[in-house]
Amino acid sequence: MQNEHAEQVGIHNAKPRKTVQAAINNEFILEGPIGTTIETFLLEASKTYKQIDANIIMGGIVDGKLRELTYPIVRDVSLVPVLLTSSDGGRIYRRSLVMLMATAADELWPGIKVSVSYAIPEGGFYCEIIDRAPFDETELNQLEQKMREIVANDDPINKRIAGRDEAAELFAARDEDDKVRLLEQRQRNDLTLYDLRGREDYYYGYMLSSTRYLRTFELSLSMDGFILQYPRKEKPTELPPIENFGKLVQVFQQANVWLERMGVQDIGRLNQIVRENRAQEIILVAEALQERLIAQIARDIWAKHQNGKVQLVLIAGPSSSGKTTFSKRLAIQLLAHGLQPFTLEMDMYFVDRELTPRDANGEYDFEALRAINLHAFNRDLLQLMAGEQTRLAHFDFIKGKSGEGHLAQLKSNQIIIVEGIHGLNPGLVPDIPSEKVYRIYVSALTQLNTDIHNRVSTTDVRLLRRIVRDAQHRGYSATDTILRWPSVRRGEKQNIFPYQENAEALFNSALVYELAALRPLAEPLLLQVEPATPAHLEANRLLSFMRWVQPLSPAQQALIPDTSLIREFIGGSILDDYLPGSIHRTS
Repeated sequence: MQNEHAEQVGIHNAKPRKTVQAAINNEFILEGPIGTTIETFLLEASKTYKQIDANIIMGGIVDGKLRELTYPIVRDVSLVPVLLTSSDGGRIYRRSLVMLMATAADELWPGIKVSVSYAIPEGGFYCEIIDRAPFDETELNQLEQKMREIVANDDPINKRIAGRDEAAELFAARDEDDKVRLLEQRQRNDLTLYDLRGREDYYYGYMLSSTRYLRTFELSLSMDGFILQYPRKEKPTELPPIENFGKLVQVFQQANVWLERMGVQDIGRLNQIVRENRAQEIILVAEALQERLIAQIARDIWAKHQNGKVQLVLIAGPSSSGKTTFSKRLAIQLLAHGLQPFTLEMDMYFVDRELTPRDANGEYDFEALRAINLHAFNRDLLQLMAGEQTRLAHFDFIKGKSGEGHLAQLKSNQIIIVEGIHGLNPGLVPDIPSEKVYRIYVSALTQLNTDIHNRVSTTDVRLLRRIVRDAQHRGYSATDTILRWPSVRRGEKQNIFPYQENAEALFNSALVYELAALRPLAEPLLLQVEPATPAHLEANRLLSFMRWVQPLSPAQQALIPDTSLIREFIGGSILDDYLPGSIHRTS
């Protein structure tokens, strides 16, 4: 009877299979020998599946986990291709491109050190040569030609597991003290080293299998260094023209001066300072440098207001840049100069809900410029600036209707402050004379790098800030925040980043010690993300990175001033309930 039932359900004796199956995007299945790599499966899939471009495959997600192209499939799996059009694919490409550059430079000029300093908006790394004169045009052309030769040669990028002490000896022999310092934080006794043409190095995260995928790049001289340009995920086979980013450069140069002044060149050095319980001085100096910059901006605004020019301050910046705390600290500095801030809420000028523009998915796009009633906003600003009594707008978020708010009239010592994502867009205040407007861009523009070849993304730091803040103040899990982040990033790229050079002042909200302050709070939140979910890929990547950072102890955490910008995210800010200009208000 049992045998009869088995036959009915299709059960039968079978021999062990010598093949594995990969369900590509859960749409079709490919079968190959056990041990077939992700790369082989995806290259085969690209022959018939138009959505997979063989030239831009960077890796794969195997049963919910990110894997390299060289990863062997030893059992039936679900396989999702990771392309250069994705964030993970872009990171793999950029890491591999840096290795290609470092290898080519070392072959041309043995022992040379090329530092990857920071990223530029169009898609590229600003790089500098350490301990020798910058490249001239001839040398840079030689480097680019060497890189292209290695790409054409289709050289493999291999990896092996080395002992921690062995890796430290390798880096010490090359005088790469930054990597030696970093390894002091390594808790595991091994480390993955990647090899290209006989030169081994460490890179934070997965790499490509071969140089042949690294076709799209360009080198160009810039200031005292050069730019290594890479493609953006929106157009993975093209390089956009590099626009002027002079104001950002000034911020980057200023940050380098600050780091040198504090003696903190990389995360390894910060770790040493924290372990040796010397964090207090770093915290105090970093805070003093930020306060000095806020005071300089306030002094500039005051001087231009005294000359009868500036009456309106617009503040913009991406998510988790610290705009709220910056605005309040700026207001305090303005009060110290005798200027009373008048805060105008841009959100009160939303158009009626049914008039709100919609995005490509048909959903209301509340971040679009046309979601603001620009006519009413400009009209009220002009009346306020003229000293007239003005009936401000009020928006009912429950009903989705605009209406009238309270009456307001400015005094001669008052200045309008507006914070919002469109603050740098000239289309926000087309009716206001440009000399009357002072625009400020706030963002975490720099961050300590792990070493000369592995930079820390400021976008990752902002995400960590938001994960911690959302958990403390909004009741969101790390999963919630991570899943919302791509939508947030799209809004930033469309509404904020294109206009950052329009600012009269740029404020770098990054703090040299903040990763050490964020780790104790972010790590347990990231550990709660459920494995094998889309959010877990990002959580695991952030966790792996954060473990290179020595966390501040509770006693060191308590040293952070209660007016610090980082307090907006980790909690304990004395400014949370502060209303700028409240001492001048009456009930």
